[in-house]
Amino acid sequence: MNDSNVFPFDARGVAKRFRHASIFGALESLADGETMRFVNDHDPLPLLGQIQQRYGNQVGINYVTREAGEIVIDFTIQLGVANGAPAESAPEQGGGGCGGGGGGCGCSGG
Repeated sequence: MNDSNVFPFDARGVAKRFRHASIFGALESLADGETMRFVNDHDPLPLLGQIQQRYGNQVGINYVTREAGEIVIDFTIQLGVANGAPAESAPEQGGGGCGGGGGGCGCSGG
């Protein structure tokens, strides 16, 4: 991966009520082949489900670091990928976490 195509996004500095809108806006500003390196203090499983639902497999999801208190995920725009193909390494949506959609994050993780 070419580092000039990787753009950092630190969600820890974004107010909870603006996080999801900011993340979607950042993803939509990327071109094919570009990556947003997302940093957070908790695993945003509901957000990942929303990304898959909204963009299908045209946003690749790849964990770089997945440790308590330090989550780093690369979101890569891959417009040539068919929506029906399985996603790279997106986890199944589980309980807890973001709560997302319309009202802000609501994560217990911060």
